[in-house]
Amino acid sequence: MTINVLNTSHGMSTVLAADEANRPELLRSMLAPMQNMFRYFPGEVDLVQMHARSFGFPLNRRTDEVRAALKLLQSADAWIRIEGALADAVEVQKLAIPGIQIPDITFLLVLGDPDDGYFMGPARGFSGNGSATGFISFTLWPTTENLERLEAAAVHELNHNLRYAPGGVIWDPKMVAVGELIVSEGLADAFSRQLYGPAGYTPIGVPHLSSETVFEKVVSGLDVQGMQHFTAWVHGDEAASRFGTDPVGVPTGAGYAVGNRLVDAYLAATGKSAAEALHAPAAELVRVALNPS
Repeated sequence: MTINVLNTSHGMSTVLAADEANRPELLRSMLAPMQNMFRYFPGEVDLVQMHARSFGFPLNRRTDEVRAALKLLQSADAWIRIEGALADAVEVQKLAIPGIQIPDITFLLVLGDPDDGYFMGPARGFSGNGSATGFISFTLWPTTENLERLEAAAVHELNHNLRYAPGGVIWDPKMVAVGELIVSEGLADAFSRQLYGPAGYTPIGVPHLSSETVFEKVVSGLDVQGMQHFTAWVHGDEAASRFGTDPVGVPTGAGYAVGNRLVDAYLAATGKSAAEALHAPAAELVRVALNPS
């Protein structure tokens, strides 16, 4: 397997240095290796439009500020750190499950939009996607929190990639239940915590880790089916409103908090590590977590 962390340090520098009229095509070229990440979408995705819809950095405003943010990423050795974290995590996973199939992985790191209120507010300047096996993307603003968590966040998304790789859990966006989505986030955080301790918690979920009200609410929706429910049940009401889906009455990051609790209960009951539990069926994990005796 190969890990290809795209050189978006150079790519973003090129886009930001170009005349504004030329930036979209330069960005499209930089993003081209990620095209197959959107294979589950109907029709061909325009990568520049997807970039804009996914909190990507603006092409026609605040250019000096985005350039300064890029320098922060470069100073933090973001690309080198991410590549090293992914390689180390793959070795941990291979030891836990000998013979596991590890896909080739293409990794995209881009800056986000400092004018997007949801992205910079409830989302804390970070958006990660590792659900399409073979591809991982980060869109972030280089806050201290996000720079400190680069490795932990990369390993979280890697866990999603490996769970749904060939030989693992079958991914069906039409039929996937909220329970699988919640469990997958809990497993990804647990794997990240196995390597990086508390930094492995997804920050937006931390405030709700001990809330029984949040736990009971999210558990009540575990049987809801369809990927279209991911945003509302995992990211919460503010994200649902931002993306035009119906809120279900949960706070930001609730799904991560509940996923962590379910997975931790399962690991405690079975004695497994997070890496060993990579392919645990969601229904079985939830059953054991809710009835540990």
